[in-house]
Amino acid sequence: MEHSEQTGTLATRGVRRIGIALGALAVAIVAWNILAAHLANAKLKEQAEEQSIVTVATVKPQAQAAAAELTLPGSVEAYYDAPIYARTSGYLKRWLVDIGAHVKAGQMLAEIEAPELDQQLRQAEADVANAEAARNIANLTAERWRGLRATDSVSKQAADEKLSLAATSTAQLEGARANLQRLRELMSFKNIVAPFGGVVTARNTDVGQLITAGSGAGPELFRIADTRRLRLYVRVPQAYASLMQPNLSADVRFPDRPGRSFAARLERTSRALEGASRTLLAQLIVDNEKGELLPGAYAEVRFKLPASGGTSLKLPANVLLASAEGMKVATVDAQGRVVMKLVTIGRDYGQDIEIVSGLTADDEVIVNPPDSLTADTVIRVAKPAAKAAGRP
Repeated sequence: MEHSEQTGTLATRGVRRIGIALGALAVAIVAWNILAAHLANAKLKEQAEEQSIVTVATVKPQAQAAAAELTLPGSVEAYYDAPIYARTSGYLKRWLVDIGAHVKAGQMLAEIEAPELDQQLRQAEADVANAEAARNIANLTAERWRGLRATDSVSKQAADEKLSLAATSTAQLEGARANLQRLRELMSFKNIVAPFGGVVTARNTDVGQLITAGSGAGPELFRIADTRRLRLYVRVPQAYASLMQPNLSADVRFPDRPGRSFAARLERTSRALEGASRTLLAQLIVDNEKGELLPGAYAEVRFKLPASGGTSLKLPANVLLASAEGMKVATVDAQGRVVMKLVTIGRDYGQDIEIVSGLTADDEVIVNPPDSLTADTVIRVAKPAAKAAGRP
């Protein structure tokens, strides 16, 4: 009997222990699920915060000595370049020079045939002869009436009319002579001549073509360029405008003349900056007595500037941000926040630019900054890519 009671007690205790263990396991499972959900939420929140931070690449400015040389693109033009139009209407009788021909000042280029002008000239000569005859008879009549007036043989009114008629005849003769002289000058324009010595760079006419006088009535007949000296035009950035003084020397290089350079001298500037590009137009003179250089060519102009002894910084051109205050760059401070800095730009090297002021060589400058980037924004700096083994 006692053995049965002990057995029942042990069974009851076993059941209780199993129940307690199962309850503890259930509590542990619930606690674990709650903890796992909390950890998952925290991880998701951390990932969302991580994804909200912009990752950027940065670059440090490269210090460079303030160069005593400035290289800019330029455009070459002839020292004198003039289109030649006709001053007399008619038909082109002949042309005497073609493109590439060297001509002297006053040399005939072409001849115009103008039969209507010939007839007008003959008519004007007849008008002058008629006016001279009318003036002579009017003067004789005036002299006779002046004598008759002295003896009171005619009235003063009648004598004054004859004197006035003589004066009118003289004025008409002068007008006829002026018209004759005008037509004679137009006749001289039948021969088209070179206004100065140079090279014929265009001929836009041919024999038998109808020629209309004036620059707005048709294409130019010829174009002449004096290429013994050339004008070289360069646009200088504002940062270097104050250095553009007369007689500043420069070396000029041309793509079609590899390995050679030509001397140029700054003659004058526009003394005003162009509003859109903030550049100064400079005019240089290049000697071309041998005729090696061609007008219209592209040139690379290297100015020899006075050395300033300072330094400047160079950055990629894709770091710039335009703003109402001017050009800015975005930098990163020690706390990983964005700092906007206003900079002054010097030379433009194409892919790179010169920064004259506003930055230091220790600044971390953001490359390709998004337009939405603002000051004090927290950002993440991307690590530079690891270099491949065996490569520098």
